Amino acid sequence: MLFKNILVPYDGSGHSKHAFKVSLNMAKKYNSKLSMVTVLDMSPGHWAHTNLWDKAIGGTKNLVAKEFKSFKSAAKKAKVSFRSEIIESKSVTKTIVSYSKSKKVDLIVMGAQGITGWDKLILGSVTDSVAHRVRCPVLIVR
Repeated sequence: MLFKNILVPYDGSGHSKHAFKVSLNMAKKYNSKLSMVTVLDMSPGHWAHTNLWDKAIGGTKNLVAKEFKSFKSAAKKAKVSFRSEIIESKSVTKTIVSYSKSKKVDLIVMGAQGITGWDKLILGSVTDSVAHRVRCPVLIVR
């Protein structure tokens, strides 16, 4: 089997949703396990550690959990093993790289650009950073 463990970092963007669809097809073809991870950037900013910040993070977690349920349903329908996780971190890139190593990921499927859009020209900065820091192949989808 070429890919045993496929990881899809998920940020809610259309590109990351497309990455899930591509990875689901690959997981079905190669009889692979599929994992999705959302990393919530907890870097301190001027909103950090306020009630508004806590509500925003809680709302984001609920939204992501709801979306993960629909991805899990699609994976179940395709008979693909699926797991998901929401992680809070101060470094999205380092967390994805660490997660991929600890879970022995064989392939990472990422969207070409995330939800941060405007200041990214060709690839999203997280996609670019992850692709340069992991040892496994990274498939970048548009």
